[in-house]
Amino acid sequence: MTNSAADYENLLSTSFSDANTAVRSGVRPRWERKQQQAKLGNLPESRKVLGSSNGGDRFIPNRAAMDMEISAHLLRSSGSENNLSVADSTISEANQDEYKSAVSATILGVDDVSKSATHRILSFKEKAPTPRGDTVNNLNVLYSASAGAGAKKTSKGTKLVSRHIPSAPSRILDAPDLMDDYYLNLLSWSDTNVLAVALAQTVYLWNAASGDIQELCTLESDSSDNYVSSVSWVQEGGAHLAIGTSSGTTQLWDVQASKQLRSMDGHTDRVSALGWNRHTLTSAGRDTTIINHDVRTARHNIASMQSHTQEVCSLSWSRDGDTLASGGNDNKLCLWDVATSSTSTPRFELTDHQAAVKALAWSPHERNLLASGAGTADRTIKFWNSQTGSLLNNIDTGSQVCALQWNPYEKEILSSHGFAKNELCLWKYPSMAKIKELDGHTARVLHMACGPDGAVVSAAADETLRFWNIFAPPSKKTSRKRGAPDTQSQSTKLSRTMHIR
Repeated sequence: MTNSAADYENLLSTSFSDANTAVRSGVRPRWERKQQQAKLGNLPESRKVLGSSNGGDRFIPNRAAMDMEISAHLLRSSGSENNLSVADSTISEANQDEYKSAVSATILGVDDVSKSATHRILSFKEKAPTPRGDTVNNLNVLYSASAGAGAKKTSKGTKLVSRHIPSAPSRILDAPDLMDDYYLNLLSWSDTNVLAVALAQTVYLWNAASGDIQELCTLESDSSDNYVSSVSWVQEGGAHLAIGTSSGTTQLWDVQASKQLRSMDGHTDRVSALGWNRHTLTSAGRDTTIINHDVRTARHNIASMQSHTQEVCSLSWSRDGDTLASGGNDNKLCLWDVATSSTSTPRFELTDHQAAVKALAWSPHERNLLASGAGTADRTIKFWNSQTGSLLNNIDTGSQVCALQWNPYEKEILSSHGFAKNELCLWKYPSMAKIKELDGHTARVLHMACGPDGAVVSAAADETLRFWNIFAPPSKKTSRKRGAPDTQSQSTKLSRTMHIR
């Protein structure tokens, strides 16, 4: 019995021992493959077959990228820090890395083990491409809140202003017999909140605070050829109004006394444009001559300047009083020094416009910044540095530019247009992004003026005056102190029409 049990145990041990290879699967156990790889590490170079085994192997793609010798060495050397032999234990810690490198170079033929540390046993694809630029900063830009806010600002449809701009006018006044002439200047608003409007042969005054209408003067001639061609308030005080006529005379009126103080000659044709610079009144017209009048002296003509070859249709003095800008039907924009005499030439003659230069406006925010607009053949608004004569910016509006008006509180500019849109456009400066379009006029909007409270009035060939709340003052209290009409009471009169005469 004992012998039979011993034989049975021997039979079991020989049947299921490692030496029995009669029945085996195609894939060896992992521990057996590890043992075989360790034995292959001690074979001579001529007998080594990397990546092979006697009993088959798993499929490993991209074998060209594998080096089993280096991989086996790294696996054995990275398991423990105490894998140096007894002979190597006497080496100091500082020299252990150098010693390992020397051993690796001798046994494996590798110059630097650290370079092969990135070697992978399995390599299914090439390494990922190196990211462009700073990956961390790129992610910050993509996912930061500030970047998202910046993207919203530049997106289409984003509001460029935070205030509300009404699309409808706050008040409409009827202006019969307003001449449909692109070259005239028939509107002016004083700093005392009084609006002067020239209708044919008569000049009317409308008090924006009280709503009162006053007829200042009417030309005596019954002929239709005699009419008021330009009006302009004195800069400070609002007590005197200059009136240019089609006969070539320039009149000076005391508004409070409703009395003409003097009549100044010098032109042979109609006076189309007027401009004040303290006590100097500048006039220009169809005779292409620009005249400076000193209203304090009897011999008022102090300078007569000629550079334009056709009618001068716009004049504007800079806010510091050093430069006069003149635009003409000859498509020229001229800049004159304040000390210009009759024999002097303009500082600059700018000929970039392709039509009559009617619209002129000096910026209240930047010194030496001038905006100009021209007629149908040009349709552009241009911005100039008056000190150097250089063109700073140019925007095509798509329609005739009749007048320009800067926002006194923000860096914005308002333009009025003729054919074909007959509208007002508000632009953001300097990007010249269009903020708002204001419709309402049925004919070209020839004139614009801005009141002391920021209200804007437009006069068009449809014989109406429309008042717009476009330029918001810093505070409502400030606007009320200056005598501005109540906006809420005006909103109830949108459809109401008032006759000036």
